Amino acid sequence: MSRRILLVDDEKDITNSIKTGLERHGFVVEPYNDPSEALAHIRPDGYDLAVFDIRMPRMSGFELYRRFKKADGHTPVCFLTAFEIDASEFDKLFPDVPVTLLRKTITLSQLVRRLNEIIEGAESAKRRPVIVKS
Repeated sequence: MSRRILLVDDEKDITNSIKTGLERHGFVVEPYNDPSEALAHIRPDGYDLAVFDIRMPRMSGFELYRRFKKADGHTPVCFLTAFEIDASEFDKLFPDVPVTLLRKTITLSQLVRRLNEIIEGAESAKRRPVIVKS
């Protein structure tokens, strides 16, 4: 079964190359270069993972994350960045945002591996039994 990725980055060359590379590895990628357009076309629970650039004009990846989570509260999200970001500093600034940061310098094989790990982790969490103590 193909894994479905929502990809939002304002740079067309980035979305095109990531889409092409991921599709060669069996992913189905829905790319957008405008966060507002992505929000207008979101299919709740229609993705296995959403990947957002952090710095985009008109709407940051963090704002996109907040709006996306209102429409789809179950799909895991990771962020792409070309900038060096300290994960602990990120956690302090955005304590309500689960952090998975990927550098844009990542190789395709590393990206495929990381996306699969994130998706498998989310799928595993859904399958875990809930234990209720009385």
